[in-house]
Amino acid sequence: MQRKLDAKLICSIFAAGLMSFSGVLIETAGNVTFPVLMNDFHVNMATVQWMTTGYLLVASIIMPLSAYLKRNFSSRKLFVTAAVLFICGLLIDAVANQFIFLVLGRVIQGAGAGIAIPLMFNIILERTPLDKIGLLMGIGTMITAVAPALGPTFGGLVVNTLGWRYIFIFIIPVMIISLIMGLTSITGETGQVKHTKLDVVGFISIALTFIGLIFAFSNLSTILQKPLMFISPLVIGIISLMVFIKHSLNTSNPLINIRVFKKTKFTQGITAYFIFQVNTLGLSFILPNYVQIVNHSTAMTAGLLLLTGGLVGAIMSPISGRLLDNYGAQKPIMTGAVFEIIGGLLYCIFASSLTSGKIILFYAITMLGIGLVMGDTMTASIGQLAESENTDGNGLFNMAQQFAGAVGTAIISAIMQFVEQTSSQTSVTGKYIAAAQVGFIFILMIVLIGVYLLYAATKPVKTKE
Repeated sequence: MQRKLDAKLICSIFAAGLMSFSGVLIETAGNVTFPVLMNDFHVNMATVQWMTTGYLLVASIIMPLSAYLKRNFSSRKLFVTAAVLFICGLLIDAVANQFIFLVLGRVIQGAGAGIAIPLMFNIILERTPLDKIGLLMGIGTMITAVAPALGPTFGGLVVNTLGWRYIFIFIIPVMIISLIMGLTSITGETGQVKHTKLDVVGFISIALTFIGLIFAFSNLSTILQKPLMFISPLVIGIISLMVFIKHSLNTSNPLINIRVFKKTKFTQGITAYFIFQVNTLGLSFILPNYVQIVNHSTAMTAGLLLLTGGLVGAIMSPISGRLLDNYGAQKPIMTGAVFEIIGGLLYCIFASSLTSGKIILFYAITMLGIGLVMGDTMTASIGQLAESENTDGNGLFNMAQQFAGAVGTAIISAIMQFVEQTSSQTSVTGKYIAAAQVGFIFILMIVLIGVYLLYAATKPVKTKE
């Protein structure tokens, strides 16, 4: 296929990207509305978290199928299927009268996003001129990065004026626009459609891996009271992962080619990418609740405080992609890594006294780093693979992103719950400050690991011709 940057390519990227945007927008808007949902449905923090975790879990289970789906179905069919699933999920959530139906709607949306997100990046990798891949990957990343910027503000505004159901109602026309854009721009194949056999054993084993690990980490806060609730699913997840790895290395038609992990720089890059995704969603969980519980502000205020930083991160994504095209991966990525360390240190130092001004500044610094790191790390790491391995690399990165969101949010939520339960503080505010301090320290520790991996992954990288 001829690589040509034209209006149709841009339109197809935005059409698929709007679905990813909508999923993340609802996710981050939901973080702001957790206190309201807990009150309306009479559930605790660990339970309401499944609104996010359920979506991310299903999306991360579907994403390993991306290579199989791409080989067996046209991009147009995949896009329409994803859009219909997402719209159905939105309709269920808009009328949900029980919490289980709210989660069900999010799960269906996760299936749609699990198809759409890899599709967007596959279109970019296959159809974009080689000297523009960094820029277009940056634009693709920007589409998803804008959502965390707008989500808290959008969620706070809607909840305070109309009620949480309108979060889903307002997204329905966005998805209809996405569907129309896709139908007009995604007209043919991004590759020749074949008919291959689905690796059923591989799919079941990786699905059980995700389910086991997500359930384990979501039960981490109750490990002292109910250790089997953590240990049992953890064992299931680990065993399933071992089965998946062994099976994938011994079959001629694996669900996803994990041999790409033999390339050290790819492995270092995707691990760092996973870590920084945990960092991003962890902050989007801690900060809105901090603003409401500690600073006694509204959900709307919480959203507005994070808006500036989110927009900074989104704007930097295509800029960093262009920097990669011109100067290689190391300079923009390691510059972003420095901002990540500075942001993490500031959160830890001022954890007990995060005023509105500090939150705006610290979050802007952090998201500036994220904007420089995320898209370029994905582009540079996939650039280490052969062209025939791009689909597998893309699927693994998107799977890592969703899985990091599910695991990371669950871990941070569990750690904070555990601290709140064992804290010597007597007030709700004091307990949350103590929990937030531990959460920030955990985030800084993993960021330092991620920065080291980025340094190792990018040091020898040259601009790909």
